[in-house]
Amino acid sequence: MLALAALAALASGAASAQQDEDDEAQPPASAPAAAAARMEVSEDGTLVIDARSKVAWSRCLEGTRWNGQTCAGLPRLFTRTEAQAVARERSQAEGVAWRLPRATELRHLVQRRAVPPGVDSVLFPSSPGTWHWSSTSRIHTGSVNMYNYGNAMQGSTGGVANRMGTRQGWAVDMGSGESAPVHKDSALPVRLVRPYP
Repeated sequence: MLALAALAALASGAASAQQDEDDEAQPPASAPAAAAARMEVSEDGTLVIDARSKVAWSRCLEGTRWNGQTCAGLPRLFTRTEAQAVARERSQAEGVAWRLPRATELRHLVQRRAVPPGVDSVLFPSSPGTWHWSSTSRIHTGSVNMYNYGNAMQGSTGGVANRMGTRQGWAVDMGSGESAPVHKDSALPVRLVRPYP
């Protein structure tokens, strides 16, 4: 029994020492996250380049413009269809393949360990911590039981859930990094991304 207590105390001390080492190795909660550390601003200040992922982000939300110091103006709000159209229009105007980012890409911009969590305001000035459109459209509705009489009668693999999927798209909360399905008629800001170089 005494040996067991000594072993528990030893394990507790080792865990405490490991925690102290981890605390020293971890940057403070307000320090930029690893995702921000791998990004840099372009020479003209209009892009945030992620060389590792080989993409360049528009530094400003659609509706705002880089004025040399910050993103001036107010972000425009778009339905999902309008957001996709804006990406196409900008691609045609600039000759660059701008697109809506995937939900996972947007989530990588959110610094969850920062206090408060959100997007790095140095890289992305004037960025609201609100929901933003992504290109992700697949909504996981769970597996469908093909032996369910209702599903067999509908001749489908999801019935109402599939119809709902056509009315919703994924958005990401840039204040928390959460993603969720949102009705496509919702008006949300847009940050576009393109291949780099």
